[in-house]
Amino acid sequence: MAWTVSGLYVINFIDIFDATQLAIDMSLTSHKFALYNNTETPNYSTETAFSATNEVFGTGWATGGVALSAAASGGGSTSPTNTESPAGSYTYDMADVAVSGTTLTNARGTKLYADALAGNNLIIGIDFDADFSTNNGIFGIQWAATGVFAIDITP
Repeated sequence: MAWTVSGLYVINFIDIFDATQLAIDMSLTSHKFALYNNTETPNYSTETAFSATNEVFGTGWATGGVALSAAASGGGSTSPTNTESPAGSYTYDMADVAVSGTTLTNARGTKLYADALAGNNLIIGIDFDADFSTNNGIFGIQWAATGVFAIDITP
């Protein structure tokens, strides 16, 4: 199988809200983006932690990924924002990602994970819908104008 859809890692979000009280601080810039090839098949219902299996890395993009603090587009900030936007919805957003000087082959998706936690807990997986490579170039991710993701909390 392969990447087919983007999504949130459900078990970790349940653990944030239940008695486990998983302490994922959604405002940290130490979260990391790890890239994966199209052999990777994310399972948003069962996966909980970063894994190096099927990871894409190379010049400018280390094994284990790149921290948000080092991935800012045009010198902007990748400090995540947590807002109510639109009304009744939680929105997670940040500046676009642009890492220069990368040489990578066939990155098909990325997983954002909480590197500061001992469990390297997964937050979100993003399917790029195609393979992307760079040769001493910029690897970028442009987020939707509406944010990285939003959850409608009102019924």
